[in-house]
Amino acid sequence: MTSSAGPASPGPDDLVVTRATLEDWPVVTGWAADEGWNPGLSDSAGFFAQDPEGFFVGRVGEEPVSAISVVNYGDAYAFLGFYLVRPDLRGRGYGLTTWKTALAHAGSRTVGLDGVVAQQDNYRRSGFEPAYRTVRFTGTAPAADTPADVRPVRQEDLAAITAYDAVCHPADRPRFLAYWLTGPGHRAFVREADDGTGGNRVVTGYGVIRPGRDALRIGPLFADTAEDARALFAALTADAAGAEVAIDVPEPNTAAVALVEEAGFTPSFETARMYTGPVRPFARDRVFGVTTLELG
Repeated sequence: MTSSAGPASPGPDDLVVTRATLEDWPVVTGWAADEGWNPGLSDSAGFFAQDPEGFFVGRVGEEPVSAISVVNYGDAYAFLGFYLVRPDLRGRGYGLTTWKTALAHAGSRTVGLDGVVAQQDNYRRSGFEPAYRTVRFTGTAPAADTPADVRPVRQEDLAAITAYDAVCHPADRPRFLAYWLTGPGHRAFVREADDGTGGNRVVTGYGVIRPGRDALRIGPLFADTAEDARALFAALTADAAGAEVAIDVPEPNTAAVALVEEAGFTPSFETARMYTGPVRPFARDRVFGVTTLELG
């Protein structure tokens, strides 16, 4: 996810943009929390697992004032997020300087982002074109039981889930998933079906729920059908009844919108998925919940 006040003045000479370490990032997630983005409590380690070179902080002296991430997925795709400038220092050119420095990390890759409404025109001027809207729905987790055909993810499921994820995302991301499925506080569930031969089971969807600053976060929720998604949603929320939960839903997936509305969830804010160019085809109809607005 990205947010920054588009500066009109040139970047000051005293801003120094460097690659960030995992130890630098808590201050940035604090800024994101102040923006109301509800970052996951243990997200950063998973983000850095994907591309530890893709995180940048701008400093004036020793003081962090700006940040951005440009995380590379393979040779063809990157995702931009955490575009932030400390609110009291916006309008001084820090954001644009940080943006230009970090975007070079993507090289010739197509870059995606989830842009807040106020910044979408700025992103268009930088070559990003909107693909669809994503709406964050929040609500109280309903009382539910875990369906019998949904179970927690096991270590031996990693290869099958990684293959399934690759169908639902514009790039392969095995390093990220190895963390995301098992991170602190993360609970992952998978649904399977018989492959028709009577001997093998195939993945028909999976989902993850994790603790956030203001609410539990579901993401991803990938499923073959609305029935698969509904079963996984029930499993993800079964141990969270009464708790606040948030999920980012691609608006074009009307079945996904219907699912969360049926659960009593309501929109809280929106972003636009935007790209600088073509991306690898993926099964958009299986995306019932985006993984994160920061890494796509």
